[in-house]
Amino acid sequence: MSSIERLVQLNKIIKNLPDHPGIYKYFDAESKIIYIGKAKNLKKRVASYFNKVHDNRKTAVLVNKIEHIEFTIVDSEIDALLLENSLIKKHQPRFNILLKDDKTYPSIKITNERFPKFYSMRNRVKDGSEYFGPYANSSMMHTILDLIRTTIPTRNCNLNLSASNIKAQKFKVCLEYHIGNCKGPCVGLQSEEDYLNSIAQIREILKGNIAKVIAFLKQSMNQASVDMHFEKAALMKHKLESLENYQSKSTIVSNSLTNIDVFSLAEDEKYAFVNFLKVVNGMIIQTKTLEYKKMLDESAEEVLEMAIAEVRDTYQSDATEIIVPFEMQLIDARISFIVPKAGEKKKLLDLSFKNALYYKKDRLDQYEKVNPELRVDRLLGVMRDDLRLSELPKHIECFDNSNFQGAFPVSAMVCFKDGKPSKKDYRHYNVQTVEGPDDFATMYEVITRRYKRLRDEHEPFPQLIVVDGGKGQLSSAMQALKDLGLYGQIAMVGIAKRLEEIYYPDDPLPLHIDKKSETLRILQQMRDEVHRFGITHHRSRRDKGTLKNELEAIKGIGPETAEQLLRELKSVKKIKEAPLELLENIVGKAKAKLVADYFKL
Repeated sequence: MSSIERLVQLNKIIKNLPDHPGIYKYFDAESKIIYIGKAKNLKKRVASYFNKVHDNRKTAVLVNKIEHIEFTIVDSEIDALLLENSLIKKHQPRFNILLKDDKTYPSIKITNERFPKFYSMRNRVKDGSEYFGPYANSSMMHTILDLIRTTIPTRNCNLNLSASNIKAQKFKVCLEYHIGNCKGPCVGLQSEEDYLNSIAQIREILKGNIAKVIAFLKQSMNQASVDMHFEKAALMKHKLESLENYQSKSTIVSNSLTNIDVFSLAEDEKYAFVNFLKVVNGMIIQTKTLEYKKMLDESAEEVLEMAIAEVRDTYQSDATEIIVPFEMQLIDARISFIVPKAGEKKKLLDLSFKNALYYKKDRLDQYEKVNPELRVDRLLGVMRDDLRLSELPKHIECFDNSNFQGAFPVSAMVCFKDGKPSKKDYRHYNVQTVEGPDDFATMYEVITRRYKRLRDEHEPFPQLIVVDGGKGQLSSAMQALKDLGLYGQIAMVGIAKRLEEIYYPDDPLPLHIDKKSETLRILQQMRDEVHRFGITHHRSRRDKGTLKNELEAIKGIGPETAEQLLRELKSVKKIKEAPLELLENIVGKAKAKLVADYFKL
C-alpha cells in the first residue's frame, strides 16, 4: 500500500470515529499494536495525530508507521484510562510510555474457606479469597503480619475443618495450640462465630482501622477485670499495648482524613517518578513510587493519569478523593481531584513529593554510575532550562578582567566542555588598546579578539558566553559581537555580584536561579576558576612589571637591560647578591658597575 493510499484509508476510519470517550489502537504493516491511547473524544484525539506537523521525532515516526486503527467506546474518561492501562500492560506497545518498576509486590491473603487463614503471597488467584495490598515495603507487611499473629490467634494448618470432620473428632491439637498461637478450632475448642470475629478484627487492621480493634480490646480487658479473669485481662492489655505501639510508629496524618489517595510527580526529560500514598483513618497504610520512561515526550498530566490508573487497578483502590499536585482534566462523578493549598492535605502532598524526589535522585544516580553520559546530558539539560537556552550548553566560555591600580590590565577566559573544565582551551589576554582601569573597554577588546579569531579560522563557537560582571560588561560584550556580525549566533549571559542573578542582553531585569540548582553550582565553579586563572597571570605580570620599574630606577639602566637581568637571575634579591663578575657576564662592565654600586648604597 502506497503512502497516499494509506492516508486515504486512515482518513476513512477517522471520519467514522465517534465523538465519545474510549481507547484507540494503532497497528503497523505487520498488524502489530504499536500504540494504545485513551481519549475524551475519540475523533478529535485521533485526528490530531494526522492534521499537524509533529516536532517530536518519535511521534512523527509513530504516525508514519500507522497502517490501521481500531477503537473501543466506554462510558467515561476514567473507564477509558483504566482500559488503556490494562491493555498497555497486556500488549506492551513499542511507542507507549514504559512502566519501569513492574515487579510483583506481595499481598496479604485471607482465604475463602471455613475458618479462614491469612498469609502473604505474590501472585493473586481468583478463588474468592480477599487480598490486601500489594505492599511495596515488604518489611512493613511483615511487621503487620507479626502484629496480627501476636494479638489475634488463628490457625495456620491446612486441615479441612468441615463441621462433620470436627464432629467426628478426626484431629488433635498441635504445638501451635499449646504455645498460644491457636485456640483449637480443629477440636471444637473455638466456635466458628468466635473465629470469624477474630478474622473481622484482622480485616480491620489490614484496612487501617486499628482504632476499632483497640476499642474492642479495651472493652474485653475491662470486662475481664469486672469478671475477675485477671489473666485474660493481662493478656488483653499486652495485645492492646502491641497495637498502640504499632500505631505510634505509623505515619499518622489526621484522624479526620480517611480513604484518600495522594499522588505527586518528579520528572526530567526521559523519566517520570510518581509517588502514591494511601491514607485510611488518618494513617498512611500503603506507599509506592512508580517509574516511567517517556516515549513520546508525554506531559506531566499524561504520566499522572497513567499512574492513577495503574494504582487503582493494582491496589484495587476505591478512593473517591484524590490529592494531586495540579489541576486534572479527568472528569468523573465518582471521584473528586483536589489540589490543596494549605492544611493537612497540603502536608500530605508535600510528603509524597519528597518521596518522589528522593526516589528520582536515587534512581538517576544509579543510571549515571552505569552510564556517565546520562549525567552529562541531564546536567546540560538542567542548565539549558534554567538559563532559557535554545540548545544544550556543551561548550561554555567565561571571561573576567583584572588590573592593579589601573596598571597591568589582563583578561582571562576559561572553557567548560560537558560541564567540566577544559584547561587546554584556557586563554590569557594582555590588554593592548585600553589605558587605565576601564572594565567595559577591556571586555570589548577581549571578546572582539577571541571571536574574530574563531570566526576567521572557522573554529566552532561555544553555545554560551558567560561574562563575569554586571550589565555594563555584558553590554560591552554584546556590542563586540554586534560589530563582528555574530550577535544572535551565540547565547550570552552576565553574572552579577550576587551569583544567583543572571542578566541577559537587552533585558533590564535579572533572572533569579534557585540557590540549590546544579546550574548555579557550575556557574560558581566557572567564576572561581576564571578568577584563579586570571589573578595568577595578573600577579605574574604585575610582579614582573614592579621589578622592572625598580631596576629601571637605576640611572643608566633601561628596560632592555632590566629585562635581561631578570631573565637570567629571576629576582631582584638574586641581582643584589650576585658578584660583580656575574653581572659583567650578563650586561657588560659599565652597566654591571652601575647596578652593583646602586645596591651597595
